Order: sequence, then C-alpha cells, then structure tokens
Amino acid sequence: MEKREFRVEEEGTRLDIYLHKKFNSQISRQKIQEIIKNKMVLVNGMAVKCHYKIKKGDLISVEFPEFKEPDIEPQDLPLEIIYEDEHLLVVNKPAGMLVHPAGGIYSGTLVNALLYHAKNLSTLGGKFKPGIVHRLDKDTSGLLVVAKSDNVHLELANQFKKHTIYRRYIAIVRGIVELDEGEIDLPIGRNPRDRERMTVDFSRGREAKTFYRVLKRYSNYTLLEVYPRTGRTHQVRVHLSYIGYPVLGDPLYGKRDKLIDRQALHAKELGFLHPITKESLKFSSPLPLDMQRLLPDYINGQNEFIKKI
Repeated sequence: MEKREFRVEEEGTRLDIYLHKKFNSQISRQKIQEIIKNKMVLVNGMAVKCHYKIKKGDLISVEFPEFKEPDIEPQDLPLEIIYEDEHLLVVNKPAGMLVHPAGGIYSGTLVNALLYHAKNLSTLGGKFKPGIVHRLDKDTSGLLVVAKSDNVHLELANQFKKHTIYRRYIAIVRGIVELDEGEIDLPIGRNPRDRERMTVDFSRGREAKTFYRVLKRYSNYTLLEVYPRTGRTHQVRVHLSYIGYPVLGDPLYGKRDKLIDRQALHAKELGFLHPITKESLKFSSPLPLDMQRLLPDYINGQNEFIKKI
C-alpha cells in the first residue's frame, strides 16, 4: 500500500473533487470515491464522506495500492485530417472525443488516434499528450494543430503565447444578443467551489479576452462568430455565459437542451505561421450537422447562408 499525506491550502471544495484534481485527474473520480468509502482517506485523522467540504489547514492522508499509469495505445479511430506535412498536421476533432487521456479514460481519445496515424509526435506534452499543442473541450468540435517534433511544438506554443494564432469559433447562444459586436475582457480562474468549472474571478483570475460578432438573430437564440484573444480553459463558454448568453446546450455554464446533446460551439477556422517554412496558413472546417440543424436556414433549405458562415 502507498500512503500520501498533505495539508490543504484551499477552501470549500468537495473532498472527492479535490483529490481527483490533486492527482492530476489520473485516478478516476469513481476510484477516489471508492477509497473514501473504504475509509482509506482520513481528514485530520478521521474518516469522512465524499461530499465533505475541505478546509484550509486540513491534514489529509490517503492510502491506496500504488497506482501504475497505463500505456497509451494507438487506436485505429476515425481521424479527419485537414492538412499534413512532415512537421505538423491539422485535424478536425468531432464533438464527444477527448483530446488526450484524462480522468481514468485511456482510450478513444484524439491522442490514441494520432499515435496510430503518425510515426512521430512531439514529446513536450508528456506521456499523455504527445503532439498536443492546444486543446478543445470534449464536446466542442473543430480544428486543432498537432506538432510532430519538439521544435515545431515550441514554435507553435510561442505563437499561442504571443496571441498571434488566428482562431474563429461559431457559437449558437441562448437569448437575443443585443449588441452587434463586442469584446469581453474579464479574468478567468478556477471555481473554488467546483474544480470542474471555471469562473470570472477579479481577484485571482488570469487575463482573458473574447471578441464576438452577431451573424444572425433568431427567435430564441443568436448565431455568433467568436474570436478568443487568449486561451483560458472554457474561456468562450464562461465569457458568453457571464454576459447572459450561454452557449446552447452547455451543461456547465448554461443548461442542457433537447435540440442538441452538447454545447453548440465549433472551432471553425485556424491560422498560424508554419514553424519551418514560415508560410502563413489558414484552415476552415464546415459547421457540423448537429449545429446546422438548429438553424432555421437549414430547415428552410437556405444552405448558401450556412456555407458562408
């Protein structure tokens, strides 16, 4: 048995959620709950329930069999490649696919598909994130650039850091957006009460900027094009929800919708400077069918408008 002990430096999070994050999501939350129920987790020397809210200064001891990280296996999964050369590739990720293994899930991810397809991938992301320079949420579809070498990875990461990467998203949001366009400049940090969520945090949040423009207004929702200037976790979803227009179908920052089984958010365009050739590249992917079907234009056969989005 392996035993770990540490002091808590935050307040208010459920014990099972806190431990899930503490171990970098490499142990599933279900497994965490199991060892808590088996009284293998003690807080200040006492067994507690999964829903116990941690307090700053709590002494937590965890006893469990030594955890061995599994190998990430290549898998022959559907992989839509928009562009590829010897240095990088651009893929169109479907909604419902994790970018990399996390939370006890080690198969069915984009990384599994990339390992099967590509002979070489960058190693800077570690064992679970080969080739991964940036991410999309599981239920957000759209374009990602993948690095095949560490040098390419570093150069692309530097472009993201300098905010020179061009990214255009399409979002369908609940409500009628009043302004034709606007910029949301609000800092984002992790929600102290729920580590799975992000929130606007003026005291501890990091700078986050999102520009949006209305493409079309409908009776109950609005079609937007969105340009994230920074790359915080869940940034577009948090910002749009904060100003009163949550992404349709977003279970974290809005509410589920019977018309779509995920958030209606698509990373449609991606542009960057090729790290080796220095050529300016720009890629586009079509709006997924589940988002098209939400638009009256699709229902009315106005496909030309949809193609121009």
